[in-house]
Amino acid sequence: MGKIKVLVVDDSAFMRKLITDFLSEHPRIEVIGTARNGEDALKKIRQTRPDVVTLDVEMPLLNGIDVLKIIMNEQPVPVVMLSSTTKEGADNTLQAIQAGAVDFVAKPSGAISIDLYKVKEELTEKVLSASSANMKTVANSRLPGKNSRENEESYSKIELVTTEEKHSTFVNVPPEKNGKKLVCIGTSTGGPRALQQVLTRLPENFPAPVLIVQHMPAGFTKSLANRLNTICKITVKEAEDGEILKRGTAYIAPGGYHLEVKTVGISLAASLVQTPPISGHRPSVDVMFESVSRISGYTKIAVIMTGMGADGSKGLVELKKSGNVKTIVESQETSVVFGMPKSAIATRLVDEVKNVETIAEAIMKYI
Repeated sequence: MGKIKVLVVDDSAFMRKLITDFLSEHPRIEVIGTARNGEDALKKIRQTRPDVVTLDVEMPLLNGIDVLKIIMNEQPVPVVMLSSTTKEGADNTLQAIQAGAVDFVAKPSGAISIDLYKVKEELTEKVLSASSANMKTVANSRLPGKNSRENEESYSKIELVTTEEKHSTFVNVPPEKNGKKLVCIGTSTGGPRALQQVLTRLPENFPAPVLIVQHMPAGFTKSLANRLNTICKITVKEAEDGEILKRGTAYIAPGGYHLEVKTVGISLAASLVQTPPISGHRPSVDVMFESVSRISGYTKIAVIMTGMGADGSKGLVELKKSGNVKTIVESQETSVVFGMPKSAIATRLVDEVKNVETIAEAIMKYI
């Protein structure tokens, strides 16, 4: 197996050196070059044709998002963004994912992070994962446009049209039909795009709460929830400890907290805990699924979508032991990374394998 060729793009010479040194330590990775700005990056991508690009979000002249959009229009290549942890950084990172980035790594302490070693392992794993990403899916999920202005305008127009059209498929759901329901969704790499595909297709009167674990650090989940809330008919929010779960609302686990469910009288409430990470993840899909498995009197629908690793599979086993559970998994065809869905399928407990654009329809069938 040949080495994964990586181009490192950052306007800081110190950061370029640090990222290069970290990645070069892995036997499967070869850093074939570095670029100091967006224009330099585009030139070297055309010359060297890397397998993966690491790209700083905040750069002078052409910023990372503008560079990314040009890359995706000219010759799509897997891109891992490096971002600050500020609110602006989180918002920009989500824009980058929408524009075609496979994944991102949050710099621990700003644009020049002397302590980048804290995310060394994460950066390496995400570069390795990105090298096998399904770029056909990434390209198909992007919006047309040759420049950032055109993309932004197209984004606004298409989003409004498709949201209205897709919601028209599912209307007038009887809120009390067939008893109490609970939907739980787990995803990782490629998840923000997949969540948009699913949640925008659910109707305003959706008759169940939706629990979501998306692997993201603190701050980024808040931006994700806010963004999804602006384009969905259902309410989307970051989960708060102790709040009562309501029908027609999706609750995203905050970065750094596991999301569990507890019974409060005749209702369910969110419980946020900071017990140790599971397989490196907090929030963890396994923790959420196992918590849901302990709730009785509900029909449960579990969904596992794109992501690297196997998070969710152990929890799925526990869920299936608990009674009336239907499981839907994203297909390899539309997954950006097929790790989590593949692992779930291997349990032989999956009821349906669906392309991402039909997952909402499958959920509605069981609702």
